[in-house]
Amino acid sequence: MGVSIGHIHLMVGDPDAHKKLWVGVLGAEVTSAGSLEMWKLPGVFIVVQKARTPPTEGSDGSSVNHFGFLVKSYADTKKKLEDAGLTFSMDNPQTKQIIAVFPEKVRVEFTEDATMSGPIKFHHIHEAGVDQEVVRDWYVKTFGATAGRRGQFPAGFIPGGEVDVMKAQTAPAPTKGRTLDHIGFEVKNLDAFCKKLAADGIAFDMAYREIPQLAGLKIAFIIDPNGTRIELTEGLTAH
Repeated sequence: MGVSIGHIHLMVGDPDAHKKLWVGVLGAEVTSAGSLEMWKLPGVFIVVQKARTPPTEGSDGSSVNHFGFLVKSYADTKKKLEDAGLTFSMDNPQTKQIIAVFPEKVRVEFTEDATMSGPIKFHHIHEAGVDQEVVRDWYVKTFGATAGRRGQFPAGFIPGGEVDVMKAQTAPAPTKGRTLDHIGFEVKNLDAFCKKLAADGIAFDMAYREIPQLAGLKIAFIIDPNGTRIELTEGLTAH
């Protein structure tokens, strides 16, 4: 369907605290789409903006519990994040995985892949849902994801990454208004894609439009059945 991983969008009280970590510690490249600053890492853009009103909560407890990267070295990444003052909600030396708690309760997972040529690359978005397969299957139907599994988790594989779904005992909170406000997919021919979504009965949180001040970026917003706000873009990956 011409869909690939695009960006993770955080709305926070202190963007500079996040920039010190993503750019200063993890080596993201600062770029922009018109007036919008973005931090580029292999496979994804991180977009962090100042929230107009304080976020209601962090990512834990919402429909997107965390997002994750592969790293060349678990030990090196852990030390860098520890030296930057971060704590971990999960640390598994056996599997060489950590989930770091970034400022304002944003959870980010890092898993070692020693075969990588570079130090870091995007890997997954991790949702939490009461009915895991229903959430996964929606991404398969809507975006053409390939159905599969990542270990115990149902997963939808999309070019550039995957959407994994962990079990939630109760319905998670929507992402809108939290620090991890939404996720983003880049779409070829977004106008036509949005018309197809509308024909399939999918409602829009924001209708398709072009944004001149963002270098002509084309966007639309939908919300998945699990409460995850999703921005669809065309032109983001040109930056």
